Amino acid sequence: MRKKRNSMSYLILVILWVLFYFLHSFLASLNIKRKIKGMMGRQYIWYRLLYSVFALFHLMVILIYAAGIPQSLLFDKSPFLTYLGYMGAAFGTIVLVRSLKYISGKKFLGVSPHDDLEDQGNLVSKGVHSYIRHPIYAGLILIFFGYFLYQPYPTSLVHLALLLVYLPFGIYFEEKKLISIYGKAYIRYQKEVPSLIPYKRKRTA
Repeated sequence: MRKKRNSMSYLILVILWVLFYFLHSFLASLNIKRKIKGMMGRQYIWYRLLYSVFALFHLMVILIYAAGIPQSLLFDKSPFLTYLGYMGAAFGTIVLVRSLKYISGKKFLGVSPHDDLEDQGNLVSKGVHSYIRHPIYAGLILIFFGYFLYQPYPTSLVHLALLLVYLPFGIYFEEKKLISIYGKAYIRYQKEVPSLIPYKRKRTA
């Protein structure tokens, strides 16, 4: 009975993550944003902030729920793995912070109200974006992986696994949107800069 209850708890955790990632891509879609703007009118300038608050609340629900699931270590902790975990999470945080260097943090979170359908900004290809196209995702992978090494519980593995499963879909839909916004400039950027793992590509003419 206890094993069945634990299995159900993990299934709910997976569903919560799937819902989180689905809503992330769905609510970021240009078509959905246009429809929401049509309903909100001038108040659409607060949409980004409302989404950020909703996403943060949803994320907190997931993490609090996961913390309440009874679990045991998948493997024994060691000072070396703990060190690797700290290093991975720290490096991921650095990548995450540096990825926002050329992006307005206030606009990204919606604290500075604006119409993101009208004020979409310029294509960012400087700094860490000159090495990988999706440094925020790369930073999250390192943070989740580092946390898994630090706390090797089944819930930590679920967090990491669901992120890795989502990323191909998330990147596909995000880049589809970016191509519709920036056109040939983003297609050229795609060809010149790798997605998540930095490696040297030949510059296109």
